[in-house]
Amino acid sequence: MISIFNLSLQLNGFPIKKAGAEIEKIQEIPEADFESYILQKKKEIVDYHLNNNDSYVEFVGKSVFEDWNSLPIMTKRDFQKTLNERLSKGYTTKNVYVNKTSGSSGDPFIFAKDKYCHSLTWATIVNRFGWFGIDFNSSLQARFYGIPLGFIGNTKERIKDFLSNRYRFLIFDLSDVFLETILLKFKKKKFEYINGYTSSLVLFAKFLKKKNVVLKSICPSLKYCIVTSEMLFEKDKILMERQFGVPIINEYGASELDLIAFQNTSNEWQVNSETLYVEILDESNNVLPIGKEGRIVITSLYNKAHPFIRYDIGDIGVLDEKSTFKKPILKKLIGRTNDFAILPSGKKSPGLTFYYITKSIIEDDENVKEFIIKQTKIDTFEVEYVSEKELTNSQIQNFEKAIVTYLESGLNFTFNRKEKLERSKSGKLKQFVSLMK
Repeated sequence: MISIFNLSLQLNGFPIKKAGAEIEKIQEIPEADFESYILQKKKEIVDYHLNNNDSYVEFVGKSVFEDWNSLPIMTKRDFQKTLNERLSKGYTTKNVYVNKTSGSSGDPFIFAKDKYCHSLTWATIVNRFGWFGIDFNSSLQARFYGIPLGFIGNTKERIKDFLSNRYRFLIFDLSDVFLETILLKFKKKKFEYINGYTSSLVLFAKFLKKKNVVLKSICPSLKYCIVTSEMLFEKDKILMERQFGVPIINEYGASELDLIAFQNTSNEWQVNSETLYVEILDESNNVLPIGKEGRIVITSLYNKAHPFIRYDIGDIGVLDEKSTFKKPILKKLIGRTNDFAILPSGKKSPGLTFYYITKSIIEDDENVKEFIIKQTKIDTFEVEYVSEKELTNSQIQNFEKAIVTYLESGLNFTFNRKEKLERSKSGKLKQFVSLMK
């Protein structure tokens, strides 16, 4: 079969074969020598940007690299200037890969990668999917993603879908009527794997459960489901595995960086050490010991067009104690740093705490399809949920008891039943939102 996916990248100036060979070469570095590889690449990328990127020199405050830990932490707010001002010498918007983040952290921005760096991103993704026998050139993907609705953006994505051998299901309307059309498509097409946003796939799994259907029974070619972009809860993973009839693989990435972590065949969330360097820092920017919870800060080791050096991605996480330089393992991903609620007592609580409590109580009712939580005032929260019927007084009372037990008393909650929940333009569902400024 003609490698349409690889060919399309090469024709657009992305050296995917060279990048694939580079990833293999890095993976062959022995564990004993991998720390030296990381140290060398860190120094090389910092020296490169200090010599070729005026914006980064201005950000650092000096043009000579002396000590890694003295380098300032970058955030999305540091990129609120035109892309041309941020590009390294020799790079323009004409010879780099340009994209923009979704802005889920509240600070969207346009970024760039040089073409070799972006090729390495694709080579890493191809490598990880290959762990499970998925081939981008031949394995048909059922894609649960958003898509631009404008003609040009929509056409570009449809062309990418064709070249990448994937069939896209729009996720802006996830009513039972639309999910029924998706189910019919699985009966007709030989999908090998599903790839999409977690919340959309959980909703599809609930639909299948209600219909008493296991997806693999009507689509025998289906082998795996890969979820991305949103938190994967164990209860949801179990539900999807049961209703899809295939293993669920957890992916964690960022468009401006790379694939950050991917669940391997040993069920570990393996961090990408080939092209990224991941640190866990405390609030004072000190590196935390392995196993401690902190801010995830990432360095892109190969992006020469645009610096991402000690870049705070906005997430909180923990590295596993068994992590090594060559094989870091992400033990836990807790959520975004801006997904915290400030309570009247002064306590700072992760938004996921509310989500876990709500999930454990109202999701026992199979009529509840999905929900989000919004903090509107310091002591006031709104729970929006999609359900066939209103929550009972008993469910609400149990929820209020749990809030007092796990958080504090004096918090006010309202419950609003909706026909559907508001998603971002990309189709993602933000599970906790603070509306406080």
